[in-house]
Order: sequence, then structure tokens, then C-alpha cells
Amino acid sequence: MKNKKNYKVGILSLGCPRNLVDSEFILGRLNYKGYSIVENILDADIAIINTCAFIEEAKKESIDAILDLISLKKEGKIKKIIVYGCLPQRYKYTLKRELPEIDAFIGRVSLNHHLERFSLTPKHYAYLKICEGCLNKCSFCVIPKIKGKFSSLSIESILEIVEKFNQEELKELNIIGQDITGYGIDLYKKPKLNEVLKKIIKRIDKIKWLRLLYLYPDKRRLNSDLLYLIKDEPKLCKYIDLPIQHINDRILKLMRRNTTKKEIIELIHKIRKIIPQVGIRSSLIVGFPSETDKEFKELLEFVKEIKFERLGVFMYSREETSPAYNFQPQIPKQVKIKRFNEIMSIQQEVSIEINKRFLGKTIDVLIDEKDKDIYLGRTQYDAPEVDGLVYVKSKKLLNPGDFVKAKIVDTLEYDLVAEGI
Repeated sequence: MKNKKNYKVGILSLGCPRNLVDSEFILGRLNYKGYSIVENILDADIAIINTCAFIEEAKKESIDAILDLISLKKEGKIKKIIVYGCLPQRYKYTLKRELPEIDAFIGRVSLNHHLERFSLTPKHYAYLKICEGCLNKCSFCVIPKIKGKFSSLSIESILEIVEKFNQEELKELNIIGQDITGYGIDLYKKPKLNEVLKKIIKRIDKIKWLRLLYLYPDKRRLNSDLLYLIKDEPKLCKYIDLPIQHINDRILKLMRRNTTKKEIIELIHKIRKIIPQVGIRSSLIVGFPSETDKEFKELLEFVKEIKFERLGVFMYSREETSPAYNFQPQIPKQVKIKRFNEIMSIQQEVSIEINKRFLGKTIDVLIDEKDKDIYLGRTQYDAPEVDGLVYVKSKKLLNPGDFVKAKIVDTLEYDLVAEGI
């Protein structure tokens, strides 16, 4: 039998950056215990798949990937398969019955707080998950059932990890969680995001960008103190990820969002007043049960008027065990698709208009990679993997992780074209 050092382990990480963080710590622990980590899962003896099961599309992607691995196992290319994360947490017994080829199913585990990490991101940026689970009980969402009780890493644990990141000379650190505005409520009986951010900032000298991902639109937690900290601290990206999901009051109530149209609009205006150069990203759901044409048009008009700098739109996914599962009437799929296309068409126009504001301006761009004779980078208003790119032409030789001053010379629907100066 092989010893640990001879076993090669690979991982396929699906879903959001929060899953990616879990995958990094899984590999880090296995590497620490003596297993050999391989980048290409085809080179592995043991294949781990970290799954997502948030919506129907994610579940299908996870199942398809599992079936691909099973085929490889049958061909003798992989010896063992471990299915980890959200899918087995929701469907463990069904999966065991239907997929006997899988060697182990592992669902929810406690929030990682150890220092071993095997990086799955480019060397110049990383994700730090400061909390797990969600304080909110939205009717469409199964995250509380999958992830369990909201839990935060201690401030001390976070600072330990941050100091290690700082030694690695990262350029961008993305602070993530399902709702980081609730950070610390479980441990300290009140939100501590402001406090932990100030402590993080004091610990870093090489990291230039701190990005906050997923700020629930609660005016009590996303308050003036936090907004002024983002405004005044140079290291904090002027980027607010504010998932509002809808704007109609009746739909918001059905969604259990604990907010109103008036409060959302007031909060957006407040953010833009305090941080004039802010880029706001939001997410919306179309086709929620019983959403009328009139209510959808209200959402459409809102998108036209507010002009989000970045926007993600999802078609409602009917998830069993979610409170909204039995809501009636369910919206036909073709209607969801039509509404999705309509709202994305409007957002495309908004994005073109917003990008034109950058024309002729010189901005800081973080280089992610090189593609032939063009460098691909991002502004502080663009999170990795989900937002737009800046295509940079430069006479200087640049490397991933370099910051460059770039003049915007052209604009596309979602991306920018620039020349390094």
C-alpha cells in the first residue's frame, strides 16, 4: 500500500469564492499531512470535488462533474472520489444510494481557522472568509439549511491569517462571507466588521487593495461608520457589493428581505453621497413566485434610474426545503427567460454609459495575466472572475500583480481598453 507521500490529490472547486477558500484549506491540510497535491485532477489518485447546491444550475454542474469523475474512475485513471460540500450536505443519502462509485460524501464542516492553505488563486490575490452561514432568512434561499448557524472567525484568527497573507506579498485581499456586515455578532454580541477591518489595515503593508464582498443592505449594519471607513481608507476598494434582489415592496416582503423600496433607495443615495467615486454591484432575482408584469416593470424602471455600475441577474430557482418552494403561482420558465433578457439588455446600455465616463481618464489597473501582446487587468471597481476587464497595451514588460497607471482610450459594453503610461 502506498504511503501518504505517494498519493496524489487533486481538487475540483465549484461555485463561489467561499467554496474556493474551503478547497484551499482542504488541500493545505492534506499537503501538511504529507499528501502530494496536483493541479490537474487527471493526474490525481484521489479526486475531491467541492460542490455547490445553491440553485438548480449549480446542482446540475456539480452532478455533471461527479459523473465525469466516475467515468475516469471506471477507466482506471482515478482511484478514489470524495464528494464534499453543499451537495452532500443537502442530498447525502440520495447521493449514496444513486452513486455507489463515490468513496466518501462529506457535508458541512466548521469554519476553517487553521493557517495551512494551498493557494488556488493567482499569487497576487486571495480570499479571506471571515464568517460562514447567514443571519438572514430569505424565503428563496437554502444557505441557512446548508451552512447552519452563522459563525465568525475570531479577530485573533483573522489577524493570524492576514499576517501570513502579508508575508506572501499579495496585492489584493478579498474579504468574503455570505453577509460580512454581520461579522462578530455571534462571538461579540454586536457587529465588528469596522473594528476587524481597522486591525487588518494596520497589519498589512504590501497589500494595496482590500475588497469587501457581500454587504447585506441593512442600514443598521451597513452604516455611516462603515461607509466613511471605506471612503477614507486608501486600501479599501470603493466597491460596494449590495445584493438587493428586488425593489417591489410586496415581493421584498415575500422574499423576507426585511427592507423596503424606500429604504433601499435611501441607502443607495447615502452610499453615493458619502463615497462619490463608488462602484455599486448588486444582484436581482426575476421570476420570483407571483411576480406580476407590473412588478417586473417596476424593477426594470428602477434599474434604468439607479444605474448600478455592476449587476448580476438570476432567474428564480425553486429550491425544495426553502420557504418559497410552495409559493404560488410559480412563473413559467419562458417568462423568466424573457424577463432576464429584458433586464440584462437594459443593464448593457447602463454599463456602456458608465464605461464612457472613464474615457480619457488615467486610473490604477491591477494586472492579472498576459494574453499575447495584451495585458488583462482590473480596476478597483472589478472583483476577480465576476466583473469587467481592462485590456492594457504597454511598452513596459508587466507581470501578474503589477499595478500600472493606464489611460482609457476606448470603452466596450462591460470592459475598458487602456494604454499604460
